[in-house]
Amino acid sequence: MLQLNFEPFPNLETERLFLRRVNNSDVKEILELRSDPETMKYIPRPLLKNTEDALEHIANIDAKIATQEGINWAITLKGSQKLIGIIGHYRIRPENYRAEIGYMLLPQFRGKQIIPEAIKKVVKYGFEEMKLHSIEAIIDPANLASEKVLQKNGFKKEAHLKENEFYEGRFLDTVIYSLLNK
Repeated sequence: MLQLNFEPFPNLETERLFLRRVNNSDVKEILELRSDPETMKYIPRPLLKNTEDALEHIANIDAKIATQEGINWAITLKGSQKLIGIIGHYRIRPENYRAEIGYMLLPQFRGKQIIPEAIKKVVKYGFEEMKLHSIEAIIDPANLASEKVLQKNGFKKEAHLKENEFYEGRFLDTVIYSLLNK
């Protein structure tokens, strides 16, 4: 079975980005990300309402790192500490050498190829350092931008599940994309 260790926290770097640990000083941006109905449109989770919710979300990220269940990075532009998005491996299943990748970006930074650049680095970390065999992404079928980004990064569509998630009184479809460590 997979042995994971996120201590010391693995900061990652790309040409333009610095991926670091999310901390309490990111509270304003976390709230901005997760309270925006547009940003959260395809993410069936409750919107954060206040600073307290955002701090709780950050504590949850830390708890997942501590238990090796997940790892999240703050996406920042090199030369700036400001969180502009989040990316990470969620629901790590060590027994299956598999994790789910997820990401979100503040609206003003979209369309600048930031997410594809971050995905490439986080996937590389997942395969080379974590020794994952496969990485999946679970998206809303209407989220065409995310679908395009995943395809661009080599992910293949594995399934379209019909009404498999119940959220806020309705059933939602999900699409699973995945990438194998070749």
